[in-house]
Amino acid sequence: MRIEACECLTAFGGTGETVRALLAGRVALTPQAVLGSAGGELVPLALLRERSFEESAPPNWLPALEALAAQVPGEGWGTARRPVVISSSNFGVGSLYAYRRTGDAAHLAYGTPHLCVDWLARQLGWGPNFTTISHACVSAHLGILHASRLLHSGMAERVLVFSFDFLSPFVAGGFHALRILNGGFPAPYAVRPNGSIGLGDGAAFAVLSKRGGDFVIRAQSVHNEMHHFTANQADGQGFSACLLPLQSAAAGMRLWLKGHGTGTLEAGRLEADALAGIFPEAGLVGWKGSLGHTLGSCGLVELAIACSSIRDGRAPGTVGGGQPSFHAGVALQPFSTREMDGVVCASNAFGGAHAAFLLSHD
Repeated sequence: MRIEACECLTAFGGTGETVRALLAGRVALTPQAVLGSAGGELVPLALLRERSFEESAPPNWLPALEALAAQVPGEGWGTARRPVVISSSNFGVGSLYAYRRTGDAAHLAYGTPHLCVDWLARQLGWGPNFTTISHACVSAHLGILHASRLLHSGMAERVLVFSFDFLSPFVAGGFHALRILNGGFPAPYAVRPNGSIGLGDGAAFAVLSKRGGDFVIRAQSVHNEMHHFTANQADGQGFSACLLPLQSAAAGMRLWLKGHGTGTLEAGRLEADALAGIFPEAGLVGWKGSLGHTLGSCGLVELAIACSSIRDGRAPGTVGGGQPSFHAGVALQPFSTREMDGVVCASNAFGGAHAAFLLSHD
């Protein structure tokens, strides 16, 4: 499948601003009260510029999505031949929390995936042919895979994949309850006594077709361990099971690796081990130490960054990482992509859900 257009939105701004900030080693995460105005421990969060952490009705992230959607090329989205795939892990769940706290029924119009997406599609002027996908942190990957199947079957001529996840006290509080979001800042793939993640706002889109665009998704793979509500199998076989199908597609290619790299210890080590075992010559990077984890949208946000890195010939290193790392192949500094043939982009989710694809540039 080919990518005609791909853009993202992070706490730094658009794709160009985000890549420049990452290349400079900047960190968007800042310490903020986990429950917003209700207080709580200070944890690393990265919000869009001038966006309030507190929920509003309508949601205060709508203008940002309207600006992002205005960059989508073409028209007729949501029609029979140009469907939209919308992915997220949170949708408007923060609005339900706001309703419970304030009693303001206006928040209920955005509080479920169905209501939130129906409302958003109307706001963005899309037709009724859209599909909603949510599976934690591999949501955007599944959106890309579904779009590819629509194109491969001939059911669509172009597909828009659109993903968004915005933080709220409810979302941050949930991760804080698990203690993986705490007072520490994330250090992806670094060996250290305690793991921690950061969370970030993120949204992105990609327009996929079979003919247009100079970026190609050459292979895709998904695997679900169905092992535990949050944990992976201790032997790491789930990571390898997802990556192995890409090995033959990447044979002979000079690769770099964009990992999930949230800053957790067990999952980070398992992922780094699997990537190094299957692609031993490839350098590994992760960007969540700067941007925070953009949750179900991370696969699409980081796809936009990867495309820009390939086009411009330079990829950011693992911002926030450090030595010793889980593997010598972890790249802490920016590096040239000009001699590379492609990149494997991987994401992992609660319960042992894994997704990856191989991206190259014609």
